[in-house]
Amino acid sequence: MNLALWIVQGLLAFAMAGAGAFKITTPHDKLSQKMKWAETWQPGRVKLLGLAEVLGAVGLVVPWLMHILPVLTPVAALCLFVLMAGAVKTHLDLEEPAAPPAVLAVLCLVVAVGRSGLV
Repeated sequence: MNLALWIVQGLLAFAMAGAGAFKITTPHDKLSQKMKWAETWQPGRVKLLGLAEVLGAVGLVVPWLMHILPVLTPVAALCLFVLMAGAVKTHLDLEEPAAPPAVLAVLCLVVAVGRSGLV
């Protein structure tokens, strides 16, 4: 079970860090062309979302790996779940496919439950 959770954590961290870094580093006008939802958001909010995703990716791995406040790993997973639930709603509102953020949301819940010690 531990190995499976590490694999899921690593994949999630990679996906979230990549998506967040893309939002942080891409100019707003280019991002608006690629992501329909970004047209309605202010540039600062998009950067803040990207920062939250990058920090969440760090929180998925570092606390558990370093054994320093490992309780932060399931907390980070829950926070990322909330972000992904919002992404699902946004994609559904825009009539876009919501499967990618839905899959990420489910994986976040798997990590949160698996690392919380409830299972």
